[in-house]
Amino acid sequence: MARIAVIGAGMGAMAAAARLAVAGHRVTVYERAATYGGAVGRLERGGFSFDLGPGLLPLPAVYRDLFVKTGRQPLEECVELVQVDPSSRHVFPDGSAVALPNASRAGVVAALDETLGDGAGKRWGDFLVRAREAWDRTRRPLLEEPLWPNWQVLAEREPYPAVPHKRLLRTRRAATLAEVGAWELRDARLTALLESHALAYGLDPRATPASAAVLPYMEHAFGTWYVRGGVRELARAVYERCVARRVEFVFGAEVTRVVEKDGRAAGVETADGTVAEADHVVAGVAPGVLDVLVPGTPPRGGAGGVPPQRAAASRLTVLLALRGARPAGTAHRTVVHAADRADELLRLFGEHPGLSAAPTVTVTRPEDPAAVPDAEHEAVTLTVTVPAGLEIPEPDVQRVVDAAGRAVPGLRDRLLWHEVRTPADVARATGAAGGAVPAPALAAADGRLLHPANGTALPGLFAAGGWAHPGGGLPHAGMSGALVAGLIVEGPEFRGSQ
Repeated sequence: MARIAVIGAGMGAMAAAARLAVAGHRVTVYERAATYGGAVGRLERGGFSFDLGPGLLPLPAVYRDLFVKTGRQPLEECVELVQVDPSSRHVFPDGSAVALPNASRAGVVAALDETLGDGAGKRWGDFLVRAREAWDRTRRPLLEEPLWPNWQVLAEREPYPAVPHKRLLRTRRAATLAEVGAWELRDARLTALLESHALAYGLDPRATPASAAVLPYMEHAFGTWYVRGGVRELARAVYERCVARRVEFVFGAEVTRVVEKDGRAAGVETADGTVAEADHVVAGVAPGVLDVLVPGTPPRGGAGGVPPQRAAASRLTVLLALRGARPAGTAHRTVVHAADRADELLRLFGEHPGLSAAPTVTVTRPEDPAAVPDAEHEAVTLTVTVPAGLEIPEPDVQRVVDAAGRAVPGLRDRLLWHEVRTPADVARATGAAGGAVPAPALAAADGRLLHPANGTALPGLFAAGGWAHPGGGLPHAGMSGALVAGLIVEGPEFRGSQ
């Protein structure tokens, strides 16, 4: 039985802790905050309840596997999962809107044809077939296996089978998500639909590889799920599973140093000077934080390794308490697309960061009694991708609320109060510089969207969570925990789940 010290109580770190405890190890989690969950937080006020992190759960199989492998009680007995339908509604600048059925290719094709015109559904359906090929080619190396030592193969190979396109007498294939939209979808609204999946993770579609097609494919193939009571309930369930497996949690304990002995990680030291010895250390923290904890040679990247990803984007979240009941038939999630996409991309990824006059806004309206004081009120969350570190003045917040009004009729008249969470708040919750949010690992693009391996240059030190392989997002965090546990339990020969 080994002693395991885990730094941070985020989702990836807790997933690793639960699996390691079941394997017979003695696990202690040190968390600087007063609670668990990391970016998966909650705000409660006046009977209203809001998720502060992700509002939906894609690919729930990751957490189903975690619960199967760590106890007899399955995930569905610990939280209530609801498959939302429609999966999403999209409101475009020209006033058109389309609701996309959940996990139904035929339904999506029909909805797009009806709204956007004959042929739009087929083009999107054909795109999903190609996206599936990219998924099949990258699923294991990017999600289910430790990062390959020869990761450059993933960096150089574009798995998306783009359609040949003639341009200037030359035949070309789409290399970026923007080119997929322009050359294969050939409709500004379909392009906006495609690119919204990249923008949600702070990725510039003009530079994001075509392999990002797997992001809309995952949602299409595996459905979109809501956790009754909010995604924070998933964090609670994972925490309680850890406690049931005798994982010890120490809250309010900021780790200031990874202790080294004989050239390997040998424990952690907290801010009060306490040193806890350990045989292995698992760090669920952002790259800059880990560099501080291990003085000297940075433990991530270098020497042929994938360098830590420095995400450029964060999130602005506006929480709205509304008077009046949620109308029947309201979509759980509506994406209000930017009035001027070129301006939005310039402000997000250009030299002078800022917020577009009418940015892309994701409007989340859960049908959940736990989110409101009574049936005569509604809790609505607005999410906007913004540059990391951006200061958000109140006029910008009001512009976001105005944009959301295209999805919520009478919004201004119904508004009781609002709360704002800026990149600075994300930074305080996660420790990531500027409140940056990590993207999922993607192939191609010279490895810019890969994440460092779960092992590090310091023997005995491992990394879990969104800033380690396989990257950001709730499913990916859970996968990182599984990979770290496998590497510790089985050693370097571990090759992932079979």
